[in-house]
Amino acid sequence: MPPPDFFFVEVLTFFADLFKAPAGNWWGYVTNGGSEGNLYGLYLARELYPDGLVFYSEATHYSVQKNVQLLNLRSIVIRTNEGGEMDYHDLADMVQMHREKPVIILANIGTTMTEAKDNLGEIKRILRRYAIKSHYIHCDAALAGTYSALLDLEPGFDFSYGADSIAISGHKFIGSPLPCGAILVKKNYKDRIGKAIPYIGTMDTTISGSRNGHTPLFMWYAIKRFGIEGLRTRAINCLSLAEYTVSKLQSIGIPAWRNPSAITVVFPAPSAEIRQKWQIATENGLSHIICMPGLRKELIDEFVEELVEQPVGVE
Repeated sequence: MPPPDFFFVEVLTFFADLFKAPAGNWWGYVTNGGSEGNLYGLYLARELYPDGLVFYSEATHYSVQKNVQLLNLRSIVIRTNEGGEMDYHDLADMVQMHREKPVIILANIGTTMTEAKDNLGEIKRILRRYAIKSHYIHCDAALAGTYSALLDLEPGFDFSYGADSIAISGHKFIGSPLPCGAILVKKNYKDRIGKAIPYIGTMDTTISGSRNGHTPLFMWYAIKRFGIEGLRTRAINCLSLAEYTVSKLQSIGIPAWRNPSAITVVFPAPSAEIRQKWQIATENGLSHIICMPGLRKELIDEFVEELVEQPVGVE
């Protein structure tokens, strides 16, 4: 029988390799989901830079603002472009105005509604321009991180691009039946926050302490079942279905679109009846379909057929 830590170590090693974590200087754990991963990344950043200022875009997942409040961090919200990506001119202006403070960046690798990806190369250029030596970059890669890394999609976001921590979800692309995720960080940063707990004979370095033993097993099973090439094939199929969905919607006059290399298809909100029946997420007059593994062309066709008879652009 494998030792108790076998499954989660294999899972974390898989993601450490995928995200090019620094050899001998990475650490992580299996979380309850992307929100906990984001909380941990921000917690680590706060411990490194107690007077740091968090910069995140207006398209960032709602949990981040909650995490910022829980950690009592100061923050600035950055504008986005039409596709949902961070406005780097606005970021540069805000960094310049507060350049005396350490900078904590929360970069989105797939925003909630449009799957926009913030560009770490642009962010790093801004930090260099204003000579910001004390900085930390956390990547919220819950949605798009796994398949973006599998296919080397642009813009790159892994540790080799400047990430200090990366959070992903296991119940999205990987497909765990229970909510879960993983957080990977640079080990030399994590070592600064651990606290010895005598009665368990180890260091406390996580948010939750006790953790689910089943979710690492689900993630391990998916990784072993599909393998790296099988997961890449799933990612390619998702992108192909997203392209098909855009084409089908446009064929009936709906101005659907997607960000580059995204599996999220965005379009004007259909009627309330359609949104309720198909459980379509909607915000500010826009709805989306995320072409995850398991979604079939037949369902897209059925959805499009119903849209033919229904109005769009209704909030």
